[in-house]
Amino acid sequence: MFDKHFDPKRVEAKHYPSWEASGLSRAEPTSPAKAFTIMMPPPNVTGSLHMGHGLTMTLQDILTRYKRMRGYDALWLPGTDHAGIATQMVVARQIENEGKHFKDLGREKFLERTWKWKEESGGTITSQLRRLGVLPDWSREAFTMDEGLSKAVKRAFVMLHKDGLIYKDKRLVNWDPKMKTVLSDLEVANIEVKGAMHYIRYPIEGSTEEFITVATTRPETMLGDTAIVVHPDDDRFKHLIGKFAILPIVGRPLPIVAEETVEMDFGTGAMKVTPAHDFNDFEMGKKHDLPLITVIDFDGNMNGDVPKNYQGVDRFKARKQILAELEELELLEKIEDHVHAVPHDEKSKKTILEPLLTDQWYCDAPTLAIDALKAVETGATKFTPKTWENTYFDWMRNIQPWCISRQLWWGHQIPAWYDADGKYFVAECKEEALEQAKQHHSKEVKLTQDQDVLDTWFSSGLWPFSTLGWPEKTADLEKYYPGDVLVTGFDIIFFWVARMMMFGCYFMKEPPFKDVYIHALVRDAQGQKMSKSKGNVIDPLDTIDEYGADALRFTMTAMAAQGRDVKLNPQRIEGYRNFATKLWNAARYAQMNGASPRVDFDPNNVKQPVNQWIIAKAHDQLLGGVERAIDAYRFNEVATSCYDFAWKDFCDWYLEFTKPILAEA
Repeated sequence: MFDKHFDPKRVEAKHYPSWEASGLSRAEPTSPAKAFTIMMPPPNVTGSLHMGHGLTMTLQDILTRYKRMRGYDALWLPGTDHAGIATQMVVARQIENEGKHFKDLGREKFLERTWKWKEESGGTITSQLRRLGVLPDWSREAFTMDEGLSKAVKRAFVMLHKDGLIYKDKRLVNWDPKMKTVLSDLEVANIEVKGAMHYIRYPIEGSTEEFITVATTRPETMLGDTAIVVHPDDDRFKHLIGKFAILPIVGRPLPIVAEETVEMDFGTGAMKVTPAHDFNDFEMGKKHDLPLITVIDFDGNMNGDVPKNYQGVDRFKARKQILAELEELELLEKIEDHVHAVPHDEKSKKTILEPLLTDQWYCDAPTLAIDALKAVETGATKFTPKTWENTYFDWMRNIQPWCISRQLWWGHQIPAWYDADGKYFVAECKEEALEQAKQHHSKEVKLTQDQDVLDTWFSSGLWPFSTLGWPEKTADLEKYYPGDVLVTGFDIIFFWVARMMMFGCYFMKEPPFKDVYIHALVRDAQGQKMSKSKGNVIDPLDTIDEYGADALRFTMTAMAAQGRDVKLNPQRIEGYRNFATKLWNAARYAQMNGASPRVDFDPNNVKQPVNQWIIAKAHDQLLGGVERAIDAYRFNEVATSCYDFAWKDFCDWYLEFTKPILAEA
């Protein structure tokens, strides 16, 4: 008999282990049942459960359980991502707290330490997902650095390189001087800061009276200037085009070049060009064949290509030093307050990034995007809500080469080996690389593996098929690829969805899923984004402790209207906790009156009018409405239909009608 009072903690703690042990959630590739596949977006191994997880996991759980009940062989495959930069930061910080630097350990010892941390703490979020009550096939839990997935990464790299879709290039990148690694454009947070615009006078060669003034927010990069550009129609500077200005402090002559893209009414109308430290200047440098002079090193200090008194000086200290010298030379015209966007690392938002010219590995994303675009354009993959297709199209049609190398130790080490001359050989293992080198040199040579690792999104881009055994032709791959639906937030359309689409179309010759359901953000009750600084974060684990997982999950579902952010109010959660209590009391009432499950129940044999009525309500109105809503990913309508039926039709009417009937029995 059910307890008189509903206690979510006790009930949930009792049932989940038995669900998991029952094997009901396990997919079976040998089953004749039709497959239904969802790949869980793998949360970072460093992560902990937040409300975004609560929403997306609940919706995936609904779809999977629904399909299982309909007789499908449903695979919801769980796992975690190694999260290269985030994980390395966590372990490096632990080592720093011990009074050492992580590089003091050496690569091998550091990786041992990181794997140990992963084993001890990496399961935090998966245990928390169990608290949420979601039921994927835990027997298939994957990790992006598992042996099988690592094999897939190596095979993918080698195949793409062989087809000319992975290559090395020297380009300008976003450099993190603290982590000492390149970051992709998507890992950059452009934060507005209060800075200054500095107006600097550059003397014209051969004249002691004439100057050309440029405005810059970064005086420290002027030591790497290689030209000044002006608009060809700007009457102020027409007479200077083709002449040279003298770079202050350094004394290097700079050509004054006509450039139609210069905005005559911005700043002074004249622009300094520093191709090795600015992305726009880099493109302008290529256009005008300008030299690339790097003046800042990987540590964020001025390098050996600047005047001696600046060498080794921190870039921001050098800025002050340069301004002082310019003022002394009477070449600093003025300084104005100026608010502008400064690139920071997206994770901590503390480190100011530096555009640097480096050798990196690139993936030809523009070529890979062609088939990934066609898949959505032809309807092979559909977005819900459909408006998100425009976001996908805009990104994919303007996609740039993807920098896939990272200067980290934690991650998939790039499968390329170098000889003494710097020539590299790409192979899945060192033995294959040695054989390639032997054939090339006609003798055995020593090789050293590339020290860099791959961008985390490279391995997670393979997730829909690497987790099913690719590159082997497995029964899992045959049955469960492509997936049916991906449920995710809009913030990783660029990071993850695009990568999976490109890799799926390239390696598997078809997109990795038929539908992409994009859910909204979970915000606070006032519609503000949750953040620790605002103090408005609602912890899902605390919420589960207070109201129960069912109440939180039902609240999320009831508020998951397409195209509308979830404004989470604790009062709503409390209300749905009361709904769970209502269901408990209804079940207890039925139990007290001798009700029990009947596997041979046939609704056609029901005689009591009140029973016929509730069965008709359930079948004709509830069932059909729920099926249509789930198929259309209208989860809020599913919740509303279930709530109205259970509370109003079943509890308020049906159970009340049964009381006199049962009293007479």
